[in-house]
Order: sequence, then structure tokens, then C-alpha cells
Amino acid sequence: MNNNGFENHNSSTEELSRLTLNQMGNQGDTLSVLNDIEVNVFGGIPGEEVIAKIFRYKRRKKSFTSGIVTEVLKPSRYRVKTPCQYFGACTGCQWQHIEYSHQLTLKRNAVKKELDKFDTLSNLTVSKTLPSPQHFNYRNHARFTIRQTDSLGYVNRITRKFVKIEECMLMANQINETLNYLQGKCGETSQLSVRYGINTSDWLIQPTLKNTDITLKTGQSYYHEKLLDKTFRVSSPSFFQVNTKQAEFMINLVGDKLNLDGSEILVDAYAGVGVFASLLSNQVRKVIAIEESQAAVKDALFGLNDLKNIFYVEGKTEEVLKELEDQIDVIILDPPRTGCHPNAVNSVIELKANKIAYVSCDPPSLARDLNMLVEGGYTIESVSPIDMFPQTYHTECVATLSLNYSS
Repeated sequence: MNNNGFENHNSSTEELSRLTLNQMGNQGDTLSVLNDIEVNVFGGIPGEEVIAKIFRYKRRKKSFTSGIVTEVLKPSRYRVKTPCQYFGACTGCQWQHIEYSHQLTLKRNAVKKELDKFDTLSNLTVSKTLPSPQHFNYRNHARFTIRQTDSLGYVNRITRKFVKIEECMLMANQINETLNYLQGKCGETSQLSVRYGINTSDWLIQPTLKNTDITLKTGQSYYHEKLLDKTFRVSSPSFFQVNTKQAEFMINLVGDKLNLDGSEILVDAYAGVGVFASLLSNQVRKVIAIEESQAAVKDALFGLNDLKNIFYVEGKTEEVLKELEDQIDVIILDPPRTGCHPNAVNSVIELKANKIAYVSCDPPSLARDLNMLVEGGYTIESVSPIDMFPQTYHTECVATLSLNYSS
């Protein structure tokens, strides 16, 4: 480890270059140019001058040039000392070296940058990024790789080198305790998933481990977590927000932005285990929840016994939306990173709901879909980035829209 907090990577093809770092790229790396080739540089901040180790490699028949900062010659005023001993060797955190308040600015800028690519969205005001109450130890879900004498750790996305981890500073303390307990005992598998209920102390470890030295229960089909006043069952394949406390904040934010009066029929598209459907059901007349994953639907139905106004439909959102017969008042879209299927957006436009809340973890797909919705007759009321993933470049965002009756 050098005095800038970066792990030195030994390589038979080591190449060091002096670089001036430009704007932030889409993967949380800074961009630079070396011999007329664009370089994605890990561990930098725009405006800095650095020494970086250069890596040239091919993946899926495409050539890439990346760098990892080894020395900072002219530091940014936003640079801070990284608290994690693995920063640089492990690329799971991209922004530990950046002051937290500036991380929030960069995330707002990332959203604005994608919106500005569309004429329909270029004049929008993007709110300041709403901070996470925890900057570390917030994640309720970890995925570990097992290599080298049964060690648990991560794989560097640039060098592809395995890094054994004793503590991940993003993970809840209970996950780190589990990590330490299982170190050296998991050679029977190559991947391990640990999910922990922050509000319930329940957990799930997959796969089932047969090592007789392990007394910790593993192989659970699901675990339980509580958000606000509702308990959810979450099975291994089901999606669930990794930052529990910030997820609770986001749910309340969506409810406040929609300003529901109790008379509405609400569609919760890409509903997952039913978080929005369940927690907003007491604010509307009826909820239609749409989810493609059979496992997630089973999880959702577990907790719906006391909620009589929720109707779950298993199927692809783009197919179910066009079959709806109700007059829909409100739609919540919470798609995967790739965003909505174009047919889903078209169906939303045809339904002419009064209000839409779009929850996204990917600014490019968010901007693409918002552009379609605006062209289809909607006006964007607000765009609110939320920091669900401190120390990383990932950005959650809630956009709200209303139907433009004059269109």
C-alpha cells in the first residue's frame, strides 16, 4: 500500500503513465487520454494529475484500456484518505477517495448529464442528491467469491485478480461477522450470498454448506425484513433494496410526491416482493401489482393476507399493462437497470394515468424512458436523486410525472 491509499499491483506487463484526469465516466472512473486512446481511470477525481498503471485487455472480443491510480501528483480538494485497506485492489467501492458531499454532487451531475442528452429533458431542474443516513456498513446483501484455499473475497473488475477480504466496509456488521466465521470453510462452492434483515436480524446464506465445521444455518429459501410497519419475505432470487434505511426514506418520498387521496387505482409495475404495493395500499382504493418473477410473487403473497385491496398479476409488465381494463390513476415504475421495455412505456402512455412515479437505478435508461413519456404527453414534475449506494457511483432516482391534458 502506498501513501496515497492505493494497492500496488505487480504485473509482468507493468506500464505506468502520467495522466491528466477529465470528466467522470459512466462507471465511476475518471476519463483521460493516452496516445489518442480514451482511458478509464479508477481512483481519480476530475482535474487531478496522477500516475496510473495501465491495463490493456480484451473481453467479449472488445478491446479496453483502463488505469488504476498509483500516485496522485496534483490532488483535488475533494480527495480524502480512504479508510478501507482494500481500496484499489478491490474495485467494489469506486469513490471512497472522494469527500462524501462531493459524491452527492457527482451523482446529481450524472443524472443531469443523461437528461441533457434529450431536448425534451434538457431544461429540467434536478434536486440535490438526498444523502444516506449511513455512509458505511449500510448493505444488507453481499456476494462473495471463493478462491485460494477457500478464501472469501472479491474479484477486481479491471485486473481480474482475487482479493481476500476480512472486512467489507459497505456491509452490515452482521455480514462481516458471518464473513469472518466462514473464511476458510467454503471450498465446496465458488460463490456465496449473504442477506441480512437489518430490522429483523433474520438472515439467508446460499448455497447450502455441507462442511460439518460450520454450525451456522445455511441454505435458507428466504429471510424476512421489515420496512416501516410491514414485514416482507425475500427469497434468494428476489430483488430487495440493499440499503434498508434509505429504502424506507424512498418509499415515504414516493408517497409524498404522489400526494394520494385514497380514491385512486394504482398500478405497481415491476412490483417485486410488493414493497410499494403494500406500503402505499392504505393510501389508495385499489392496487394492481405486476411482477414477472414467480419467486417474487410468492414472496409478496406471503404478506398480503391482511391487505384486501391488492391484486397481484404474474407476467411481463409490457404484456399485462395492455390488458388492464380499469381506469388507472397512478402508476409506479420500478424496472431493473435496463429500464422499461418500449412496449411497457407505450402502454403506460395509452393508459393515461394522472400521475407516474419512476424509480430508477440507472440514469441512462431513466432518461431514455422519461423522454418517451414526455413525448407521449407527460410533464415531469420532479427529479430527485437518492444516495442508496454511498462510496460507489451508483445512483437511485425518483422522477414524478403528471399527464398534460392539453397535449
